[in-house]
Formats: sequence, C-alpha cells, structure tokens
Amino acid sequence: MNLLSERVLNMSTSATLAMAAKTRELKAEGKDIIGLSLGEPDFNIPDYIKDAAIQAVNDNYNSYTPVDGYGELKDAIITKFKRDNNLSYKPSQIVVSTGAKQSLANIAAVLINTGDEVILPCPYWVSYSDIVQLNEGVPVEVKTSIENDFKLTPQQLEAAITPKTKMIWYSSPCNPSGSVYSTEELRALADVLQNYPNIIVISDEIYEHINFIGGHASMAQFDDMFDRTVTVNGVSKAFSMTGWRIGYIGAPEYIARACTKMQGQITSGANCIAQRAVITALNESPSRIQFMVDEFKVRRELILGLLEEVEGFKTNVPEGAFYVFPNISSFFGKVLKGHKIENATDFSLFLLEHANVATVTGVAFGNPDCIRISYAASQEQIIEAIKRIKDAVS
Repeated sequence: MNLLSERVLNMSTSATLAMAAKTRELKAEGKDIIGLSLGEPDFNIPDYIKDAAIQAVNDNYNSYTPVDGYGELKDAIITKFKRDNNLSYKPSQIVVSTGAKQSLANIAAVLINTGDEVILPCPYWVSYSDIVQLNEGVPVEVKTSIENDFKLTPQQLEAAITPKTKMIWYSSPCNPSGSVYSTEELRALADVLQNYPNIIVISDEIYEHINFIGGHASMAQFDDMFDRTVTVNGVSKAFSMTGWRIGYIGAPEYIARACTKMQGQITSGANCIAQRAVITALNESPSRIQFMVDEFKVRRELILGLLEEVEGFKTNVPEGAFYVFPNISSFFGKVLKGHKIENATDFSLFLLEHANVATVTGVAFGNPDCIRISYAASQEQIIEAIKRIKDAVS
C-alpha cells in the first residue's frame, strides 16, 4: 500500500539538483568529475557582506523575524528597485522569502486555481513547470529557437493565450539560455497583453546583474504593466550567496499580502543573520560585485570559443547569466562508444560516463534538443571539460 500523496508521486525531481547529487556521489567514489551542472557561482562572498553577518551574530540577532522580512531589509530592497530598475514600491509590496524559489512557490500558491494556465516560454527554469502543476495549474509550453536566441515573440504569446490563461512566467537573463530581453522586446510583449488585462506577469530577474550587454529591462517598468507584474529577485547569483537563501518580490499589494499570509503558514520569516547581511549587500553599489560579472564574461568567451571546435554542437551567444545552452540534436540516432543517443538526456548521461563532465539535459528545461552547461567554474576546469567532451564525441 502506497501511503505517499499523488502530489509528490507526480512531481519530478529537480534535474539540476539530481545531477549535482550524482556528481558528488561519483566524486566520493574517487572519480574525477568536472561539475558544470549546478547554477552556483564559484566565488567567495565579498568580505563586506560577511562582516555584516558577523556583526549581526555579535549583536545577538537570534529571534524569529517578521514573516515578510525586516523593515530595514524591505527598505534596502525598495532602494535597490529604485536605483537599479526605476521601480517604486512601498514596504507593503515587498515580501522576503527563503530564496527566490520560495517566492515563486508562494506566487503560484496564492494565484493559481485548478485548471488555470501558465505560459512558460521554453526553455524555462527547471522548477517552473512542477511548481505550477503542484498547485493544480496547467503549464503551457511555448517553444522558442536558438536562431531567435530562445526568446518569445509577440506572435507566439498571442497564439498561446486562451480564456484559461492566468499568468506568464519568464526569466531575464534566462536560466538556462542566458537570453536577455531588451526594453523593446518586453514592450512588444506588453502590447499583446494590453488586450488581456487579467493576465499576470511573473518576471524572474535573479540573474539581473550578470548581464553582458548592460541596461537590464523589467516588465514592471512600464506604467501599464506595473500593477500586474510580480518582480522576483534575490541574492543567490549576483552576490554568490546561494546557501544564504534570501529571495524577495515586488508585487501588487494584494499579491504581496497573500504571499505573506501563505508564507506565515509554511516557513514564517527568513533567516535573521542572512537578512542582516543582505541589507548591507543591497545598500552597496552593484559596482562592488562587477569583478564577478567581468570574470563570467571572460569565461563565456572562453567556452564559446572552445565549443566552436566541437563538431555537432550548435551554439548562440548568451547575453547574461552563466550558462550556454547548445543544441546537440545532431547526435540523436548516433551510437557513441556503444551508447545510442536518442535524446538530450542520453547525451548528458553519456558525457557524465565517458567524459566525466556533469551537464544537465535540456528536457528538464522544456527543450529536448539542448543541454545546459554552466561556466560557473574556473577557466582551467572549463578548458579541461570541453577537451574531455570533444574527445568523447570525436
């Protein structure tokens, strides 16, 4: 007799976390695995942020925090939104959560009713679809192409909308493709949405500062979209604070209140020490973390140049984040070292076994023709990893 709920039985395991766990397991067995699967910067947290956390410990911060975050942190988030995005939020529109993933889970829980459709431009971040389905929503996947830099077009958006459409979720810069929507591209999508005033936009901007073209654009920057857009962000990527688990939203007040209510019954407020450190992180100028962005850009050029030498890989130029998302469908139907490659999952597993390089299948991101390769690794590791991949597929 199976006592587990259908909810959890029908849920997928996070492909990125599963590959990371497999990588750790193989490393523990003594295998020399280069992990390019996890979306985690390899930099240390800047000292000024660590010092703020140490100060919070010494100041005896140890109590439960307000469900929606410390007032000082909400003020820092408001300052950040105004300074970096020209968005004006009130404290009642800000909710701090245990990572941006919880922010997204809160949003889904308070907005989705059974059968509501959520448009997901493919590729999308690995957890979007399962979070929607967990809340009895229906993911509507819209395929994009590498030729169009994996961006949703206004025509595709229009075609995907039905009377059941509740929301559209997207990330920019995008995980896994690194695509960045320009102001003009977002405006074109917003123009389509003017005909559908009840559709809510979820704009995931967690990679905002890891942007190689400058001029990050937010859907909420348009006056006619501000009151129907939830802007999701956090400190995991740009500040290399993945384990600190702080995310936040700027949202219409009724959504923010609902997320606070939901969070109050699930986790309550986020970690007190982490919140104090993030106050300092957000109040400082983004120029203090520019050194990480500069290094990611160097690595991007390195890995793109190396992949050009690997026959069968088709790449574009990602404009942000720290991933490449090559199309590897040319290998489908071929036999490599005794393994027949039928799809991206087969290819990713082949690379793990025969190249000792961990990547992630594009199937998990809604694109079965690609794999995601993270270049949040040292230049030496990137060079060695692509050499191994080239040798394995030659």
